[in-house]
Amino acid sequence: MGIIVVIDMAINTIIMKQRKLAKSLGQVITLGILTGMRTTAAPALASHILSRNKGKIKDGPLRFMGSGTTAAIMKVLMAGELIGDKLPNTPDRIAAGGIAGRCLAGALAGATIFKATGHNAIAGAIIGSVTAAGSTFGCYYLRRFAGKQTRIPDPYVGAFEDVLVIGAGAGLIITA
Repeated sequence: MGIIVVIDMAINTIIMKQRKLAKSLGQVITLGILTGMRTTAAPALASHILSRNKGKIKDGPLRFMGSGTTAAIMKVLMAGELIGDKLPNTPDRIAAGGIAGRCLAGALAGATIFKATGHNAIAGAIIGSVTAAGSTFGCYYLRRFAGKQTRIPDPYVGAFEDVLVIGAGAGLIITA
């Protein structure tokens, strides 16, 4: 009877670790997708989540992401980006600088979430960065296609994209 209890406990432990990893992976992929739409979305959301869950990252170079000050700064940057995206001089997100910035933002958010949940920060950075790169191109071409098909001016399509980012971000915060 004792061996069955031990095996059951071991199986439950493995299942719980897999669920925790799956949740973290889902969060990082979602943040990467949002980064493809708005560069600052993922770091702002990751920092907000961590600032509400103090002590998740106690040491290391990512601990600044759990600061309330960092969360506030990231939110201001995100608000600025939401406005700046609608301006006519804003470069395309698929320009080299835009892609690099989005990959770095996705990497920062991915590393932060994975580190906070006890997983490998480098793996989180890679997943966040790769997802952000793919989402950057996907969202760019989807936005162009939507604008051409509907003949809705680009700033309005961008505003709809903002609503998606904010809504998905709110959902991510609620489930974190």
